[in-house]
Amino acid sequence: MNAIKAAQKLIESNPDDPEAKVLANLVLALEDESSFSLGDLYRLGEGRFELAIRILEEWRIDRYYAGKAKLFDLSWQVRDMRGGGAPTS
Repeated sequence: MNAIKAAQKLIESNPDDPEAKVLANLVLALEDESSFSLGDLYRLGEGRFELAIRILEEWRIDRYYAGKAKLFDLSWQVRDMRGGGAPTS
């Protein structure tokens, strides 16, 4: 199971758990590109800390692919604006 789905299940099943709240705050900070206390990560138990690290890894990979998809879409738009032909010199 990927880390994001594992975190979702944990947060859904234990919304009042302090460690679930830390993971939820991590996800919100990643989405908003806002600050997050690293001290909160260090207070997590070993398994939850590892889950947080996996969330960070997956989030970074997903952002890379989202950026790549946006670039691909923009490239199609530019090509369509030129009439679909080959680039002009």
